[in-house]
Amino acid sequence: MFSYIDDMLLDILKGFIIGICASVPLGPIAILVIQKSLSEGHKAGFLAGLGACLVDTVFAVIAIFALAIAETFIENYSILIMVGGGIVVTVLGCSLAFKDPFRKMKQEEPTPSYSLKDFFQAIIMGISNPGAILVIFALFAFFGIELEPHDFRVAPILLALSAGSALYWFFFSWIFSRMRRNFKLGTILWINRITGIIVTIIGIALVTEGVMEVIFGHA
Repeated sequence: MFSYIDDMLLDILKGFIIGICASVPLGPIAILVIQKSLSEGHKAGFLAGLGACLVDTVFAVIAIFALAIAETFIENYSILIMVGGGIVVTVLGCSLAFKDPFRKMKQEEPTPSYSLKDFFQAIIMGISNPGAILVIFALFAFFGIELEPHDFRVAPILLALSAGSALYWFFFSWIFSRMRRNFKLGTILWINRITGIIVTIIGIALVTEGVMEVIFGHA
């Protein structure tokens, strides 16, 4: 019995580590969290991180319960997902590029601000990359976690995964929000613009890849 409990605790620890590992890659969401943390403060950055955490958790649920269905859906609608997600990401990138943080901050005493918009922006960016489901599935395989939908370990492992992801984004956004005090407003404005340009390029690349697939994939 004690051996069984030890195995379960080990699986929960693995779930926690998977949550961290799934969050570590420096992709569009990480760039968004950095931008939010620098321009709007820790809470805004952390809210964006929680959006990413929610997406990772949902993807983990899909990986456990319906990986085969998810793979078929992604394969059948990959172009639609790519183009639609790319358009959304492009619009978000343009919004970031032209956003003026000076309206929310005073040079003498920067005032942190945050809203649920930060949370939903990260969710939109996360959903636009459904291939992350396969990354999470690979992490489950790497750590040797095999789960069936009816397995009672599913809930605690998913909670551990969410906790690991949330903890990572908490400290990630906190670190960059501390750096915020060392930046002048002009620097933050350029960070906003560069972030927006990078995100826009990613969005355009997704749309372009989808369009090219339509043109040449069915030729």
